[in-house]
Amino acid sequence: MRRVLVLGATSAIAEATARVHAERGDALFLVARSPARLAAVADDLALRGAPKVEGFVADLNDLSHHRELLDAAEAALGGPPEVVLLAYGALGSPVVLDRDPYAAVEVLNTNLVSPVALLTLVAERLARAGRGTIVGISSVAGDRGRSGNAVYGASKAGLTAFLSGLRARLWRAGVHVLTVKPGFVDTPMTAHLAKGPLFAPPGAVAQGIVRAVDRKADEVYLPWFWRLVMFAVRHIPERIFKQLRF
Repeated sequence: MRRVLVLGATSAIAEATARVHAERGDALFLVARSPARLAAVADDLALRGAPKVEGFVADLNDLSHHRELLDAAEAALGGPPEVVLLAYGALGSPVVLDRDPYAAVEVLNTNLVSPVALLTLVAERLARAGRGTIVGISSVAGDRGRSGNAVYGASKAGLTAFLSGLRARLWRAGVHVLTVKPGFVDTPMTAHLAKGPLFAPPGAVAQGIVRAVDRKADEVYLPWFWRLVMFAVRHIPERIFKQLRF
């Protein structure tokens, strides 16, 4: 049985990943903003076999809650978490983000500032314990800035870089850091987008995340073909790339 902390537990990918852990018999501590949604997710995970499921209601953009929720997680789980899944974020509307600097800052706070602040505290605790795995859900959007999602891509590029640095710093302490780069996932965040063959269900992404944790991968694209897609995208010459409308 592992002790698992899920940050942003009501997101579709987080919920699907927590189900995999529940079915393995892992203990779970869930953090999310909505009390009603959090309770529903916790009840579902208990039915799926999790021996312990506890919840903590918090807006993770409020940094003042971070130490309190980590203390609560350790107390509830009976020690430092062995897996920490950071799975919250905001996509934002490109139309709004292109014109509203305050909306852009809000996305950056949710996708980068809050995760960096929270994982800084998590890293300190896991390093002290000398074990554990941090899983950060970034995005293929962080591999190259695109005209259609410049702010979101910038926030995920920053998170990817932070996770890389954290991995290089923590491996000597026995702490593993995994960067997850999903492509299009069929979730409420992408409900407004037309679905196509590149979209993956949350359950498939969740299975990929747990497999990557088990084999201590440093970075994983989910599904796998996004590694090839983004390799090609990263190598398009800038003079051509700036003319593309995607």
